[in-house]
Amino acid sequence: MPRTCPAMPNTVPTSLFLTGGARSGKSRLAQEWILAGPAPHVYLATAQTRHDDAEMQARIARHQADRAGHGWTTRECSTDVAGAITGAGAGAVVIDCVTLWLCALGERHAWVEAPILVEIDRLAALLAAPPCDVAVVSNEVGSGIVPGDALSRGFQDLQGFANQRLAAAAHAAALVVAGLPLWLKRPTGLRPIPGTA
Repeated sequence: MPRTCPAMPNTVPTSLFLTGGARSGKSRLAQEWILAGPAPHVYLATAQTRHDDAEMQARIARHQADRAGHGWTTRECSTDVAGAITGAGAGAVVIDCVTLWLCALGERHAWVEAPILVEIDRLAALLAAPPCDVAVVSNEVGSGIVPGDALSRGFQDLQGFANQRLAAAAHAAALVVAGLPLWLKRPTGLRPIPGTA
């Protein structure tokens, strides 16, 4: 049963947090929800292109092809996501994804947790009172085994902290499984995701 939330007037910018496993459909649902809202539509891509990673380049190309011809403006943003949303001048924004954003922040801050949590909290504050509709895509990495090395365990913990804080701050949150949202919290009056109940 989803958490009871207050009603959302249709004119108030809304934030939606979607988490799930790999290939669960969370990016597609986020894009569909944003496209059903006010334009212009901005896609904030947090992935960093690396010339030595052909598989990641193929993933990025696939995501770009999925958005082609649908009215998206794509902006690459690997670290200052909150600033990019504020400066986007958009009717609606997708952030895809928190996991790759955390990787970039980890590299930038030498995996020191405190400054990374500051950036997470900046984004959470923005989700609580967004300047436009915002859909955030994140990965659920805590459902498996505890990783065998310290860096991986630290990242899993950091991802869990981020997901908790961002989901709590967002107006609505869902776990995506097999392409369908399982609502964790859903305010009355939330614009539906097209094609879902």
